[in-house]
Amino acid sequence: MLVSLIVVMIIMSYAVPALIYIKGSNKIKCAKKALAVNIGTYFTAILSAFVMAFVSSPVFAAGENAANMSIGTGIAYIAAALCTTASTVAAGKAVGTSATAAIGAISENEKLFGKALIYVALAEGIALYGLLVSILIINNI
Repeated sequence: MLVSLIVVMIIMSYAVPALIYIKGSNKIKCAKKALAVNIGTYFTAILSAFVMAFVSSPVFAAGENAANMSIGTGIAYIAAALCTTASTVAAGKAVGTSATAAIGAISENEKLFGKALIYVALAEGIALYGLLVSILIINNI
């Protein structure tokens, strides 16, 4: 029940601000109001998820094998999470800078679209490699 409520709140954090912005006549005032609603509902959903994670029993959340886990298994899970996190943050940074440069190049010469698209896709590959490494780590546990 609580999980479905959190999912609905996350969906509403995007849907309600979009409706506020579309229906409003003063776009600047509506954009500020939509951003406030988005931030409020999103952080409420995240706070609810944290409360749900810390209130529930660890054995219930992890399953029956939680008591039999070793320190090495826990460190492997942390390594997989850090690998995925670092690679997605790096990919986001790379895509942000390469996409900005690609848009600038395309605005000057439209023939550069294919080359610019390749560079943006290569930057996104960083996240896929990190995800692949984390899957390999989890499969070897």
